[in-house]
Amino acid sequence: MALCVTTALVHVLLVFLYVAPSNQISQRYSKQINAWIYPFFEQNWRLFAPNPESVSRQISARTEATSSNGSKQVSDWFDLTAVDSADVEHNIFPSHTTQNMLRRAWTSYLETHGGDDRSYSARAAMFQKYLRNIAVERVSAHQPGPFQAIQLRVTTQPIAGSPHARGPYPAAKAPVETRYLPLWKVTPNGN
Repeated sequence: MALCVTTALVHVLLVFLYVAPSNQISQRYSKQINAWIYPFFEQNWRLFAPNPESVSRQISARTEATSSNGSKQVSDWFDLTAVDSADVEHNIFPSHTTQNMLRRAWTSYLETHGGDDRSYSARAAMFQKYLRNIAVERVSAHQPGPFQAIQLRVTTQPIAGSPHARGPYPAAKAPVETRYLPLWKVTPNGN
């Protein structure tokens, strides 16, 4: 009981220090605070001022396996976004995890990696591993057999604004973009 109460108090204190204005304590212990907060307890204000999606993303994965004769075999692309959409569409009470896990993993990866797909910080490496693990878990549930590497393809298509809508969001004019991430190694235990 004491352990639960202590953990709860420490959690509340660390979350408070994270969301509070910058001060000497939060600056001094920022590394420890961020280690506790990310990625599971991250706080943001999107609930109060949501930023609607201006693009539609399709995230697909393909795997690479080595056959018994040593040749590399690459699978067809598997649409991870379609699996998520189907889970939400046919579920009366879809969880936020089902709706947002893959999308949030991708946006976090994009925020920390930019366009060159290199991890320049421990946080960036963590988001890369998180995105890879989600893809491995989802592909493994639908594809039989082991594989040694996985690659993601993200197709981004702008959502055109309504011609009758008035507001701060201009109509999307950007072309469809397809981004291929590097081939990531997968260990036998799936990580």
